Amino acid sequence: MAITIFSQARVVQTTPPFQVLDPVDVVVKDDTIVAVGKNAGSAYPGAAVFDASGKTLIPGMVCSHHHYYSGLSRGMLVQAGPQEDFIQVLKEWWWRLDRALDEEAVYYSSLICSIDAIAAGTTSCIDHHASPSFIEGSLDTIARGMREVGVRGATCYEVTDRNGGMDEVRAGVQENIAFAKQVDFRRKAGDKPLVEAMIGGHAPFTIPDEGLSLMKGACEETGRGIHLHVGEGAYDSVHSHHHYHKDIVNRLDEFGLLSDNTLLVHGLWLNDREIELINERKSFLAHNPRSNMNNHVGYCKRLQNVDNLVLGTDGCGGNMFEEIKLAFFKHKDTGGPWWPGDFAGVLARGNKILERYFGEQFGRIEPGYKADITVLDYLNPTPIEPDNAAGHIVWGMSSNCVDSVMVEGNMVMKHRTFDFDVHEIYAKAAEVAKRVWKRVDTIAP
Repeated sequence: MAITIFSQARVVQTTPPFQVLDPVDVVVKDDTIVAVGKNAGSAYPGAAVFDASGKTLIPGMVCSHHHYYSGLSRGMLVQAGPQEDFIQVLKEWWWRLDRALDEEAVYYSSLICSIDAIAAGTTSCIDHHASPSFIEGSLDTIARGMREVGVRGATCYEVTDRNGGMDEVRAGVQENIAFAKQVDFRRKAGDKPLVEAMIGGHAPFTIPDEGLSLMKGACEETGRGIHLHVGEGAYDSVHSHHHYHKDIVNRLDEFGLLSDNTLLVHGLWLNDREIELINERKSFLAHNPRSNMNNHVGYCKRLQNVDNLVLGTDGCGGNMFEEIKLAFFKHKDTGGPWWPGDFAGVLARGNKILERYFGEQFGRIEPGYKADITVLDYLNPTPIEPDNAAGHIVWGMSSNCVDSVMVEGNMVMKHRTFDFDVHEIYAKAAEVAKRVWKRVDTIAP
């Protein structure tokens, strides 16, 4: 039994209702918080003590939609054709990159994305993977990188027919099932898995009805829900109307793919009826403001109508301090009515997805909750109180403040230092990235 005491900390609960406790001890036993209060650590003599005086503890943040396969794309130097609409962006950039990935590239992408997330105070990443040249075993490779760094996660393979028709669809479905069964095997063997499984799909416009039927079968076989892009660009909605004479969400619902463990992504081009159906099914929808701006696909003007809205990055790193700032500022730029507290609630709601899949409590520093904790060196120039805590998250706190990170009761980064050679990993990743970029230039759109 391992016990750690964070002594004399300031605790800021970033999940509504907001709360500020200062100073208190936070006691962690194994992977769970067991006590929070003044001098609570005195009841545990001999426990390891982390001096948290002058530091702020917040619940670990969740990136509710990530693309780990983008880990080696930063500054990518490749030849590409016109990218004047969203489909051209996909075909000239991302779909060429994912086809260039092999096992080594997927592994180093996972390591880099996991390290970057932890360094930014993000303790959980929900990944959505694609590597058409390396499908079988790709999810285990992603999970291996996550586990080695210590980030909590979930991953899935995005089922699509865009490269190999139904053979590719079947291979993607099988990879999702195989990984989910591997997770179940770990759990039955008494190992609490750090990485969970979902059933991934690219987007409805690259998944025929037969593919959706196979995904539904995978959900039933594994007990997982889907993780799928919907309405990211106008083309997705137009394609659904043209080929299936249905709204996207209605098409998914007819296959029984909407439930309370479903994670849909983007939703910019969904209509009011589709949002209502998502809410009726208690499904999640991930908002990704940086990616939407980068791809110039528009803005989701129905954010306020989504009951289970969460926040992701769509592969633009794992820094949720950056993402919540951009989410807030873009929203205000469009004349939206939400304030920092609303977006803090959206970010924190990612913990509800974790609860669906891991079956435990996440998102607060309270007894009974999982010990996923971010420690900040945040020097506040104004008081922090429950009524303005969200304002400090948006306007003051940043990844520069992250000092230490605990996941599943393990200190995975302490005083900005990992227990492995980060420089060596990044140097090797740069070599792998250079090789991948050369391969991208041999792949036609």
